[in-house]
Amino acid sequence: MSATFRKHDPRAPEDFFAVEAAGLNWLRDANAVSVPKVISVDRDHIELERIEHGDWTRAADERFGRELAALHQSGAPAFGGGHGAYIGPLPMPNEPAPEWPAFYAHQRIEPFLTGVPADRRALFERVIDRIEQIAGPPEPPARIHGDLWRGNVLADRAGTPWLIDPAAHGGHRETDLAMMRLFGGFGERSFDAYHEAFPLADGWRDRVALHQLHPLLVHCVLFGGGYVDQALAAARCYA
Repeated sequence: MSATFRKHDPRAPEDFFAVEAAGLNWLRDANAVSVPKVISVDRDHIELERIEHGDWTRAADERFGRELAALHQSGAPAFGGGHGAYIGPLPMPNEPAPEWPAFYAHQRIEPFLTGVPADRRALFERVIDRIEQIAGPPEPPARIHGDLWRGNVLADRAGTPWLIDPAAHGGHRETDLAMMRLFGGFGERSFDAYHEAFPLADGWRDRVALHQLHPLLVHCVLFGGGYVDQALAAARCYA
């Protein structure tokens, strides 16, 4: 057997690693971007195909942009997924929904307002009230990674990009792209290649901060501090 990578945590929620395995398998089923094979999964661990790390290059940026576009184009049955979901260590709602604005407001913004002081939540509530007006043109559900910061994309020694640690679900494709911009690490060629393969709807630049609200609120719950100010600044763009 080839080398494997094992993550073990006896304190993890009962379904944590099963959810991760299901997300990896679902992303890999799209045949769009490389995803490690799940070797075994149990209550306290997941064992994966090991990826031998290489350098992230401009060519990797370009290839990843094209492959991410293909992943998103493979689609999803609905927004959400009808199964458990986690982003990092945090559980998140994932009930199927037919339209993205309500899904995002009630399953991605509201549940994470616990990370914001109660006297500062009114701004986010105004965003929720306006979500139909600011969400942009309707889009079909995309098959998204859901936690697409640079640390969750590896390059192997041949320069092939690999996705790891997903919060996979049916979502809005702009969500993955907005998170890629939030914490840096991806070159502009990733975004250019994506746009060439699967152009975004008009006005997408005006919606970047809206799609960044969820990961910022997740960081508010986990870390607090300056992330609260960042989330408030993003919300002010739409309130």
